[in-house]
Amino acid sequence: MTHNDLLRRLRYALKLNAESIAESCRLGGGDITPLEVLKLLKKEDEPGFALCEERVMGAFLDGLIISRRGVHEQNTDAGREATVTLSNNLILRKLRIALELNEEAMILLLAKAGVQLSKPELSAMFRAKGHRNYKPCGDQFLRNFVRGLTLENRS
Repeated sequence: MTHNDLLRRLRYALKLNAESIAESCRLGGGDITPLEVLKLLKKEDEPGFALCEERVMGAFLDGLIISRRGVHEQNTDAGREATVTLSNNLILRKLRIALELNEEAMILLLAKAGVQLSKPELSAMFRAKGHRNYKPCGDQFLRNFVRGLTLENRS
């Protein structure tokens, strides 16, 4: 799933507008205007489409955490993780933190999207990459999670 697609889906699921997305990016250490956000939200075949870079998506997710949970004293440097590759597992972890979801809540959201998952299967996606029980989060799983989030917030 592209960062543009994920941003569009999260915008709809969380009822965000271009200004709030730009503000989240600013809180996360990014520098983007609401007009640039509108270009990121366009479909690939629309005129004016701009590719959402990994640093912008990372800044948005970090800013979403800060806006919903506040600044963590130990992690006052918002751009610290900018060098880390933004995998689906990391995106899922950041969304979980921002939305203050526990395992049960995540399993219920996934069930709304038609995905049945056990706690150990879910926790495997939050393990460190080198851990023997680590499981990579696929695009379809992330898509279903955001779909469940949309069904929860939009119904």
